[in-house]
Amino acid sequence: MKKFAHAAALALLLGPVAVTPTLANEWTGGYFGLGIGWSDVDGPGGRSDAVYGLHGGYDFDFGEWVVGGEFEHEIANIGLVGGAGKVSDIDRLKLKGGYDFGDFMGYALLGRARMKSDAGSGNGNVFGIGVAYSLTPNVSLGGEMTRSRFTNFAGSNDRYDVDSLMFRASFRF
Repeated sequence: MKKFAHAAALALLLGPVAVTPTLANEWTGGYFGLGIGWSDVDGPGGRSDAVYGLHGGYDFDFGEWVVGGEFEHEIANIGLVGGAGKVSDIDRLKLKGGYDFGDFMGYALLGRARMKSDAGSGNGNVFGIGVAYSLTPNVSLGGEMTRSRFTNFAGSNDRYDVDSLMFRASFRF
């Protein structure tokens, strides 16, 4: 009985508890994070292997639509067949446009990429799709599939297509 009296007194002191609806996630702001995944190099001597990387960018949330930009540095060690060296890293500068589903955001991306290997480096285009889920207002998890296309790589007539699947964790500020 004593416990019930204490609980009743506490309820009277606190008053009625107001239930407020949760607001949809706000995607506007800067972010940075880490990613881990898999890249497949399709071209002369191409192979696939695990990769990891860093990314950072800024998004603008316009209600239902989100636009933004991002830089990503993917670190690789993908050996090419026939002693053609190995791919060491890929940098991507991307523009994103997507839809705000509240805690989820789906988006498409396009931009420019630069791949470096023992044989040299080359520039190309990148396009893809991604999704992000907001765990908290400051932490999101997501995934991204990209294709980077490099023609006349390192001054040769070789063309490389790099398909990457990255799982990402980001801190928003």
